[in-house]
Amino acid sequence: MNLKIAVLAGDGIGPEIMEQGVAVLSAVAEKFGHNVSYKEALCGAHAIDEVGDPFPEETYRTCEEADAVLFASVGDPKFDNDPSAKVRPEQGLLAMRKKLGLFANIRPVTTFDCLVHKSPLKDEIVRGADFICIRELTGGMYFGKKQEPAVNADGVEDALDTNYYSRPEVERILKTGYQYARQRRKHLTVVDKANVLASSRLWRKVAQELAPQYPDVETDFMYVDNAAMRMIQDPKFFDVMVTENTFGDILTDEGSCITGSMGLLPSASTGSSTPVFEPIHGSWPQGKGLNIANPLAQILSVAMLFEYFGLKEEGALVRKAVDESLAQNVRTPEIQVEGGEKYGTKEVGEWIVNYIKEA
Repeated sequence: MNLKIAVLAGDGIGPEIMEQGVAVLSAVAEKFGHNVSYKEALCGAHAIDEVGDPFPEETYRTCEEADAVLFASVGDPKFDNDPSAKVRPEQGLLAMRKKLGLFANIRPVTTFDCLVHKSPLKDEIVRGADFICIRELTGGMYFGKKQEPAVNADGVEDALDTNYYSRPEVERILKTGYQYARQRRKHLTVVDKANVLASSRLWRKVAQELAPQYPDVETDFMYVDNAAMRMIQDPKFFDVMVTENTFGDILTDEGSCITGSMGLLPSASTGSSTPVFEPIHGSWPQGKGLNIANPLAQILSVAMLFEYFGLKEEGALVRKAVDESLAQNVRTPEIQVEGGEKYGTKEVGEWIVNYIKEA
């Protein structure tokens, strides 16, 4: 297979973990006889510094012309600490999602037996948890009508975010959820706040109408506050969870933490154009250049990329290499066992590449 990959390393630890992700992708491609070409592009704070735009038009064209985007992270403290900043790195991420039509964010929440002790939850609660959060990515408050903080006619400072959804937006993400549920344990949980929010009542109405079209899938509904609590009390209850943009942003981060490290989980964003594969963590600027960032989420994003194109054997090899690196205690500091050998970002990536080559 021939694949054109747009590489968006971004900010903070992004370039370091991306280097390892690309190395793994190349090693697998070589082993299986695939031809992969790469084109790097600017995004995030790096792009603002270079051209004044967190998602330049040239980057958009690079992504649109690629078969897939391998993305790392955006974000920089100099923007986080400046509420008056007119342009922010995260705006580039939102622009990428909108321009590429990436309406579905797929986040697996998977536990690793050898790392269960790192979870804040008890072993018997978290061990074996394996579910997918599907977050609607281009609607809701993130993209609805906004009013920035300003003093109104009554002399009071106020602001506004509109949580807007249309039926087509809700239908397409729910159908994505059902498709994933059919491939797994056939259980779909729709998360909303229909007792309070009109937009959630639209979600529930559409889901109730769609459910009979998927009689092989058990459909249930859960308010977002209850879902957040249930994820902590009984994460093994869930198979596929689907929800709107803001709720999904919060719940997916909660889900990532129960596994023991945000550096372990990949994600995919799919829709009407080029799919994007990325780790779920942020740019962690404090770790930049220290060779301590965990590259496994970036590497597992490569596995998701292969699987998206039907290359299951290739994806399975990446996952096996990651599992074996953990089993052999080839780990970055935040997940290393006490007294274990010290490995950095680069060393973990090199170990996995060598495992793939020798497999």
